[in-house]
Amino acid sequence: MPFEKDFYETKHQFKVHFVGHPLLDAMALKNPVDEKAFRLAHNLDQKPIIAILPGSRMQELRKNLPIMLSVVKAFPNYQFVIAGAPSIAIEFYKGYLTDENIHFITNKTYDLLLVSTAAIVTSGTATLETALFKVPEIVCYKGSWASYQIGKRLIKLKYISLVNLILNKEAVTELIQSDFNTKNLKLELYKILNTEKRTQIFEAYYELEEQLGGAGASAKTAKLILDHF
Repeated sequence: MPFEKDFYETKHQFKVHFVGHPLLDAMALKNPVDEKAFRLAHNLDQKPIIAILPGSRMQELRKNLPIMLSVVKAFPNYQFVIAGAPSIAIEFYKGYLTDENIHFITNKTYDLLLVSTAAIVTSGTATLETALFKVPEIVCYKGSWASYQIGKRLIKLKYISLVNLILNKEAVTELIQSDFNTKNLKLELYKILNTEKRTQIFEAYYELEEQLGGAGASAKTAKLILDHF
């Protein structure tokens, strides 16, 4: 991350280089998606897609996924697609496929993001991946009350999403703990679908990509090693 260079150099007097983030290289290699074929393969109609990225740990799935899906009926002109985690059995997700506008795929998260209009994302690396695919997102997280209280006292950060941490501002909305509820999620989802907030997020994403140094992190690292010797 770009802020780590200052951490090592200023606080610990280590000379370091910021070479960029390898995610940019991985995404540069991603093949385009045939959207028509993707929709056909996953039984999706022509409604715009809202991606649901609920995380990969069972505990966070149980707490976050029901709230994420609680807004489905408020947006009948969209279809919601859950990105399943490979480590979680498909049977677990079947209990959440309770509406004709809720769908499920697994092992195709990047493809899903490439064809999505917006996303609701559990805090983690997925927030950065979603941003780099230029998909307006809402970052959500609800954990146990005890864990949240302990974490809040031990970790002093203004934001929890990588997007906001890197930009040092709230570029994407974060709904955490009690703020993560159906009412707030509806409001914020409407904003990123229909208001100026959507344009502001796109602008922030381009700024984010610049701060991450562009593609070529691996090549820059290799060159620094070769130059050193």
